[in-house]
Amino acid sequence: MPYAYDDQNIFAKILRGEIPNKTVMETEHTLAFEDIRPQAPNHVLVIPKGRYVCFDDFAANASDAEIVDFHRTAAAICAGLGIAPGDGGGGYRTISNAGEAGVQEVPHYHLHILGGRPLGRMLARAD
Repeated sequence: MPYAYDDQNIFAKILRGEIPNKTVMETEHTLAFEDIRPQAPNHVLVIPKGRYVCFDDFAANASDAEIVDFHRTAAAICAGLGIAPGDGGGGYRTISNAGEAGVQEVPHYHLHILGGRPLGRMLARAD
């Protein structure tokens, strides 16, 4: 069953220009901007301009051009922030939450890029 996209989510409003953002990079298919509640010195959200709810929706339904543009934009942001290990940076973490169990807060696919400090373990082990 296809995902139902909510045109009133905050990222849809940002894409329509109804809510301002601190744009880091914009391309034909992708918008990246600073998170309003940063969890690290570098915290950028990367979103596709298309109507995709979560990662698997995007991966299954986006065009090749959208997928390539999204990932190349994310790579350029890591390099531009100086956090890409291949460019001498200290590293980063990417996070994409999906659905209720994944604690997705905005129903528009988005990738968090966090860096600029040691981030610790991703999840605590649950026994």
